Amino acid sequence: MESEQISLSEASMSEIDRELAKYPPDRRQSALLAALRIAQDEHGWLRPELIEHVADIIRVPAIRAHEVASFYSMYDLEPVGRHKIEVCTNISCMLRGCDKIVAHLKDVLGVDINQTTEDGRFTLKEVECLAACAGAPAMQVGHDYYEELTAEKVDRILEGLQ
Repeated sequence: MESEQISLSEASMSEIDRELAKYPPDRRQSALLAALRIAQDEHGWLRPELIEHVADIIRVPAIRAHEVASFYSMYDLEPVGRHKIEVCTNISCMLRGCDKIVAHLKDVLGVDINQTTEDGRFTLKEVECLAACAGAPAMQVGHDYYEELTAEKVDRILEGLQ
């Protein structure tokens, strides 16, 4: 069975080139995290073949790219919904009621952590820290941060997502 050809758009390749230009030629690997993010933004998630393609572009061993992609929670190694909701459950958010926000999201969406709604619209994830301790509890949806969450605020955010 022949595998599907993996590629990135010209726009993504240009963005990766801009990231590579930030580092000396012998430090290309420094652009790996950004390149994986760019690839994920285009494809929705990081299939093994896509990770290897990024490794080829950056000129690092494929295993290094796989190690990075599997270490950081910001990278998705399985398909996710159109809107990935990441709720911080670290200590500051925990002390300010993130458990209630998580319970509310589970109830409203009808899914558990690391699950996607049947319509493919939302994936609910738990993250260790969003670096928004002063505004806890916090969540990130795509590239947007939301702080000082309440159930009502979460409902308004969800209603605004297409």
